[in-house]
Amino acid sequence: MNTVEPGVNPEEAAAAAPAPVSSDSPLLVMTANIRRRLGCWAWRRSDRWHLRRARLRAQLRTVPPHVLGVQEALPSQARWVHESLGERYSFVGHGRNADGSGEGCPVFYDASRLELLDWRQTALSDTPNRAGSRSWGNLFPRIAVTARFRDRRTRAAFRIINTHLDPLSAHSRLRSLAHLRDTITAESGPAILTGDFNTGPGSPALTSLLDDGALRDSWRSARERLTPEYATYANYRAPRPGRRLDWIVATPDIGVDRVGILAEPVLGGWPSDHLPVLAQMRLPRGTPTA
Repeated sequence: MNTVEPGVNPEEAAAAAPAPVSSDSPLLVMTANIRRRLGCWAWRRSDRWHLRRARLRAQLRTVPPHVLGVQEALPSQARWVHESLGERYSFVGHGRNADGSGEGCPVFYDASRLELLDWRQTALSDTPNRAGSRSWGNLFPRIAVTARFRDRRTRAAFRIINTHLDPLSAHSRLRSLAHLRDTITAESGPAILTGDFNTGPGSPALTSLLDDGALRDSWRSARERLTPEYATYANYRAPRPGRRLDWIVATPDIGVDRVGILAEPVLGGWPSDHLPVLAQMRLPRGTPTA
């Protein structure tokens, strides 16, 4: 379906106990909230999609990832991202509403590098298989897109889960991340969780997600950080240190070489009110194929 600050704290590095990973063929993984198109409601010039879309295209072509988790993508915006990445890319995922319309969290992937094995889209609710369902205080439906891939170079199999959590309800974020954690850990094998979590380090939702070590924050576990830890909700302003709301989280068997936040303006401005996060990752040696 086509549809830095370098270095890691020594204590953190020791606690991370990195798993043996492939010595070649790193995987570039990105998460990006591209900001939904608002049309006439975009009163600020910086927020207008007809200006931002060229910046987004240029950004994606400068650092094309192997896997990209996108948030807030309306169908036409998903098509724009697909066209921007080029013919070798495909994507899975659709809008969050019951009829497939509305904002989506599509997963884009380089099909020349990755073979899609299967995928599904579920609701973050008490009835995950009912499209458009809401629970836990969500004002709008919230979704997760899960895609399973096999790396054509290394034959390693892995999952990626992409989501966008509720900005208003802390309870919803806590329940959503608990659900995603349980879903990920219910299966063995490497997995990557990307998304706009709308909450930062140290929040109850993130503490619950990461505390037992079943999943690790790629920012903390990376061997090298290529940028300062910027607030990823920059709101079209020059980046400044602060809380990351946009995350790449992975199981401990995935190594993280480098991580950074794409904070530089593109074509005179920023493609979105959020800053993308990019990680160079390595899948474990000997990962069984699905």
